[in-house]
Amino acid sequence: MITDVRFYEEIEDAQLKFAVIIARSGGKWVYCRHRERTTLEIPGGHREPGESIGQTAKRELREETGAKDFSIRPVCVYAVARDGQRPESCGMLFAAEIDTFTKELHSEIAEIFLLDEPPDGNWTYPEIQPRLLKEAARRGIV
Repeated sequence: MITDVRFYEEIEDAQLKFAVIIARSGGKWVYCRHRERTTLEIPGGHREPGESIGQTAKRELREETGAKDFSIRPVCVYAVARDGQRPESCGMLFAAEIDTFTKELHSEIAEIFLLDEPPDGNWTYPEIQPRLLKEAARRGIV
């Protein structure tokens, strides 16, 4: 299977289905592990009905990392297509700085990790997540 990841500055809001948040805290990268997996992932998830994509990003960051106090901003639109599928599946990439965390996680996430460097392998979505980091770095975000 071939996964194509593209980046855009803007896209029609209704096409944004996901929010993914590259987060840091105290100079460390923030990753999470889903209860049903052993791999690490960048926090993020599906947009709920009635939410703006910014609201989705804030909700997902809170749910998946326990972030309490944080700043967040959009980076760019990303689109994923597998084996040339169209239409692409689109989301908004965000960057966040987390100042404080709650003591407990209240979602499907089993644990969070604060790492000095992004993981070298062991990604939940290895065809997508490293490309999101690379694009954010290219844009001077991380």
